[in-house]
Amino acid sequence: MLKKDILYMQEALKEAEKALDEDEVPVGAVIVNAGKIIARGHNQIERLKDPTAHAEMIALTSAANFLNTKWLNQASLYVTIEPCSMCAGASVLARIKNIYFGAKDPKTGACGSVTNIASHKKLNHRIKVKGGILQEACGGLLVDFFRKKRAKI
Repeated sequence: MLKKDILYMQEALKEAEKALDEDEVPVGAVIVNAGKIIARGHNQIERLKDPTAHAEMIALTSAANFLNTKWLNQASLYVTIEPCSMCAGASVLARIKNIYFGAKDPKTGACGSVTNIASHKKLNHRIKVKGGILQEACGGLLVDFFRKKRAKI
């Protein structure tokens, strides 16, 4: 694991903690281009009442606005959990170069766990994917969040 990958994932974790503070599922994302963080996002589904307000989607929109282009082909997405099919699909459409994620998502992961949209051979773009970066910290945040939610029921 490269030092820069750890540093960027730590920044994604900071975004996840913002989501946690807002009682959202704690997922955070950052997008890096030319060695610089150009976009950040955290889940805002509950606040915006929008099922598409995932951390990755917010970061992708922000990055496209920052670069003033729909193509993010030199950018890397760092996200605390494996992207779902919507987020992986949007990353393919944006032509993201790399996806780095923390914890695997065995229920909805679309970068290898359930399906693999990010590297699907029939799509016009494939993304290099690497998982397991700060996996324990990323996964632990989610496990604790859902454990506390279930305890309140």
